[in-house]
Amino acid sequence: MKTLDVKELYEQLDRYMGDLVCLQGWIRNHRKQKEFGFIDFNDGTYFKSIQIVYDDKLSDFDDIQKLRVGSAIEVEGIIIESPAKGQSFEVQLKKLVLLGDSPEDYPIQPKRHTREFLREQAYLRPRTNLFGAIFRVRSVAAMAIHEYFQSHNYVYVHTPLITTADCEGSDQMFKITTLDFNHLPKKADGTVDMSKDLFGKQAYVTGTGQLHGEAFAMAYKKIYTFGPTFRTENSNTKTHANEFWMIEPEIAFCDLNGLMDIEEEMLKFIVHYVLEKCPEEIAFFDQFVEKGLKEKLLKLVHSKFVRIDHHDVIDILKASDRKWEFTPDYDDDIAKEHERYITEYFDGPVFITNWPKDIKAWYMKVNEDGKTVAAVDLEVPGAGELMGGSQREEDYDKLLKRIEEMGVDQSTVDWFCNLRRFGGCYHSGFGMGFERLLIYLTGVDNIRDVIPFPRTPGNCEY
Repeated sequence: MKTLDVKELYEQLDRYMGDLVCLQGWIRNHRKQKEFGFIDFNDGTYFKSIQIVYDDKLSDFDDIQKLRVGSAIEVEGIIIESPAKGQSFEVQLKKLVLLGDSPEDYPIQPKRHTREFLREQAYLRPRTNLFGAIFRVRSVAAMAIHEYFQSHNYVYVHTPLITTADCEGSDQMFKITTLDFNHLPKKADGTVDMSKDLFGKQAYVTGTGQLHGEAFAMAYKKIYTFGPTFRTENSNTKTHANEFWMIEPEIAFCDLNGLMDIEEEMLKFIVHYVLEKCPEEIAFFDQFVEKGLKEKLLKLVHSKFVRIDHHDVIDILKASDRKWEFTPDYDDDIAKEHERYITEYFDGPVFITNWPKDIKAWYMKVNEDGKTVAAVDLEVPGAGELMGGSQREEDYDKLLKRIEEMGVDQSTVDWFCNLRRFGGCYHSGFGMGFERLLIYLTGVDNIRDVIPFPRTPGNCEY
């Protein structure tokens, strides 16, 4: 007798039909009748469950009937063809061992729970169909990212989570310290003496791995980071969290057009990979979360992404007959309503390039017009901005000038600037928020529902 995973049984059903097998997992539902019963059994390895059938011929029939939802069990049974509609097989129970009991007040009962309720039960919600599917897609999408970059000769770099580089603006970064807040060491001017802290200076929890990634790109040519990042934004929107994961490739000898080629190829690879590896989950999302999701994803895989300047996008927005909540402006960012309109206008994903320099970061390459930078945002239908990137400024003197203009503390990034002095070259990179990708892949519209344990303003449970 072999101990099997549910996934293994589904994928090799012909091999095990008629065999006595052992399964270990949890009771999702238990329907009891006078002379027999049905256990909806799942072990987490596959989206679908297995029906276990038993009758009163078993000596411990009465004990089995008492088993509650949520209990962990080990079963031995024979795989047989099922007479019931909607399933090709079931397990005829021969022996059951209770491994972990579950009380009557177990929160995840076999009924429809709201997502708000399940956020309050974050440690249990992976046991539901919805969240079981979400977090499996998260796992598969993460694997797809690694598959893409590894197969294209990128080096995976673990950039530090603790940094002294003021890369995103210190007001957006969490500060860390070992100092006692009740007995802070002070300088003569009354400010805190950070030289007494563990690192001897102000340190932050990183908001991006980009700067350190660029250092490795100057050695390996193509690198990527993929890990947690942190921002202090006090924002309660559906797309913001204070802890999230980012994918950040950096590529030497790559200009803005080359970068867009990579972004498009990578995104199509990931979407295709998830469609191939998670058909049951995608079908579930398509039916119960976002109608037409599968069609949307397939369309993206076969789309040709449009490339258009920011200035031309504003022209299109101004020429439309829409009444905008936020008036489009050549010197400003674009709003969610604009992102939505422009993807509808082109009926597909859109790369918006060459943005006003005053609204973009200090490390981006300034174009010859002196007004814009070689930056790009990717807008996708239904989700808006999915990726943001740029060609980086490779000229040392120009970079120093931008640092001064933007009021960045040069002492925190002098090593980064030196990359331009020591064999620097033109190079580019982009960032993609992993959770925003998952929102797009699953149709689940709140970032709190695609992160296992979300950290948002006022919420740091578990």
